Amino acid sequence: MARRTVLAAGTTIVLLTALAACGSSGGSSSTASSPTPGTTASCTPADLNLVNAGKLTVGTDKPAYPPYFQNDTPSNGKGYESATAYAIAKQLGFTSADVKWVVVPFDSSYAPGAKKFDFDINQISITPERQKAVTFSSPYYKAPQAVVALKGTPAASATTIAALKDLKFGVQVGTTSLQFVKDTVQPTSQPQVFNDTAAATAALKNKQVNAIVVDLPTADYITNVELSNGVITGQFPQSTGVDWGVLMQKDNTLATCVNQAVGTLDANGTLKALQTKYLPFTSSVPVITQ
Repeated sequence: MARRTVLAAGTTIVLLTALAACGSSGGSSSTASSPTPGTTASCTPADLNLVNAGKLTVGTDKPAYPPYFQNDTPSNGKGYESATAYAIAKQLGFTSADVKWVVVPFDSSYAPGAKKFDFDINQISITPERQKAVTFSSPYYKAPQAVVALKGTPAASATTIAALKDLKFGVQVGTTSLQFVKDTVQPTSQPQVFNDTAAATAALKNKQVNAIVVDLPTADYITNVELSNGVITGQFPQSTGVDWGVLMQKDNTLATCVNQAVGTLDANGTLKALQTKYLPFTSSVPVITQ
């Protein structure tokens, strides 16, 4: 989705959900963003176009939530995106001590203009509109969308898009999840929009909406940690998943080297291993059909 905000703590995810991304290495299985014009002389730290010479400045939002980060501490290297960021840094020749994290609100990360980070990793979907303002790496993850409802409600038993159409959805503003609901589900009533997914989850808990749509790992976290009576109604087909990319300032030549790093991590199995470790899902969540 790009992205959700859920209450968090560094918890271990216990699962019966499916993660379509784990069916591939996660990075290059889908459409990559447009390549950055130009190249750097080399991909050694001294030759990279960085905000602060000799340091890799990485941005993400705060709070930073599981399963992408743990204990709201991106610098600990735990969680799928934290670990991926450090793996990219290592490929670029940086030690963990050379990585500096900065807070970047989600919506401002892909706004036009100069950036205070070298790259941002924050469940940001690669979209044509965003690519007009920033440059993305090749995808490091393909996130399927999923529906979360309360147990025992009609929404919890919906197995087709037709059965979802009459539901009142809650979705975070500015996300690909919201666009997905509008374009794919096409509900009979406009989805209710919230500033973050924490607010959408609260609305579901209070029965102000029938269901919410988020990416599958977030759906798992919500139903296992935030809602005592929550259930994942189903996930949408793999083909409808959205690609997440590392985000950089528009046309930054750093993207050439970050793409190489992501490609290496995809090819050598690192991305798949990190998904297995931090997103340990199975194929038990049903797929919502037409």
